Amino acid sequence: MTGDLRYPIGQAQLDAPVSKDQRIALIETVAVLPAKMRAAVVGLSDGQLDTPYREGGWTIRQVVHHVPESHANGYIRWKWALTEEAPVIKAYREAHWAALPDSRTLAPELSLQWLDAMHGRWVALMRALSDSDFDRTYTNPESKRTFTLTQSLVLYAWHGQHHVAHITGLRARSGW
Repeated sequence: MTGDLRYPIGQAQLDAPVSKDQRIALIETVAVLPAKMRAAVVGLSDGQLDTPYREGGWTIRQVVHHVPESHANGYIRWKWALTEEAPVIKAYREAHWAALPDSRTLAPELSLQWLDAMHGRWVALMRALSDSDFDRTYTNPESKRTFTLTQSLVLYAWHGQHHVAHITGLRARSGW
């Protein structure tokens, strides 16, 4: 854990080499995320869900809705990378999505169910891929960065843990 509330587990390390064993562990991190997210929010009241995890940050509710939105985009990016040659993906404006009424008001349960189902599909796909499939790429036009699927795996494994840490960190600081 770091002292920076924006990055409680530090920033993703996308360019470090990843061994096959590390890749298997990263896939397991993605597999267990839905249960960790559910555990992070269990028992929270509406008032607690509507508390920002840091000054100027999203509420816990928005974070819970953001994760499956982001990971659904990631899953689709993987499908494009596996079925097209080096596709340029569609970026999205996550802060604008988080400001929409569904992200600000809906119960987290809908997104927790979505996260569980979508991760079930994504993890099954990940486990079925060959080593060379993880070298396939997509380009994000917003960041102007090309990602291998291995780098994308690192990113999304980190992303889930990052947002769970936002919630658990606020709970710890607030004594919830």
